[in-house]
Amino acid sequence: MATWAYPPLPPESLEREADSALARELEWLLRSLQDSLAALREGLRDCAALLAPKEPGSTLVLSSHRSECVKGFVTRVGTKVVKGDIQLRLSSLASARGAPTTRLCLSNAPGTPELVLNQLSSVRDLVNQSLDVVDVSTWTGDPLNASFIFGQLRLLHETITEARHMLKGENDNVQGKWWETSAEDNIFDPPLPPDLSFHLSIADSALVLHLRTLETAAPSSHAPTAFAADISLTGFNIRDRLFGPRHRPHDEMGDVFVWKGEEVKVKEKIRVESQDPSLMAVMAKLTALEHEVTKWLTSLKVLMGIEDTDSES
Repeated sequence: MATWAYPPLPPESLEREADSALARELEWLLRSLQDSLAALREGLRDCAALLAPKEPGSTLVLSSHRSECVKGFVTRVGTKVVKGDIQLRLSSLASARGAPTTRLCLSNAPGTPELVLNQLSSVRDLVNQSLDVVDVSTWTGDPLNASFIFGQLRLLHETITEARHMLKGENDNVQGKWWETSAEDNIFDPPLPPDLSFHLSIADSALVLHLRTLETAAPSSHAPTAFAADISLTGFNIRDRLFGPRHRPHDEMGDVFVWKGEEVKVKEKIRVESQDPSLMAVMAKLTALEHEVTKWLTSLKVLMGIEDTDSES
């Protein structure tokens, strides 16, 4: 079925009418975005409220599964851990006075450094920045200026995406290098053993605790025998031939790190995590908000005639 226009329009008039219809559609989208930005502001405020320091906070269990290595809990209030009581039973950690376990308790003494979760501080700051972008888009500049709104939405998308990635904690650059960002010894009462690293981070909306017992990475004073050297050069080992290759106890086995100015190796590494319902809610909201802004950007690109590229999202 064909559609005919009568009387037929000259090409120039047809092009003008098409441009006029596109401009009206763009204006309608820009006006409707103001209502959408108001809804987005409420979603961001919900995220800010979930990250705010409200008592009594979230008490999270940090215990190892199928073992007695780690048993305890911590309490998070906002971006800080304010309480904690954890019992450790690690074969590589000497207990005080022959006790079967080592107890780690956060100190409440005045002047004690705070145990801050830097990832959550960054997420909170990024959420506040996103709120600022929404306010600028609403109250500053021309809301019908397509280029202005498009630039603001791109900035908003980048900020929300960064906050979501920070909360997901996919790599060491986000979580922080444990040998530089582990908890200070004097945060605990009594202080941490000198050969123990206590590192808290966020991954997939969960609070993750890594405990590492350390040993000095001093070179061995025993010179290898000719037989041992021959085995090393050939790449074979009698134990490996008889029993197969030994599995590494953990992924950092043999690696050398600089810990408090000294080269160390990780003897034992334990990871425990606890899902945080509040952080899961923040992640869900950020994901939904990011998706909405992506849709707005896509619509604006179409109406503004902007070609989609990999660098634009």
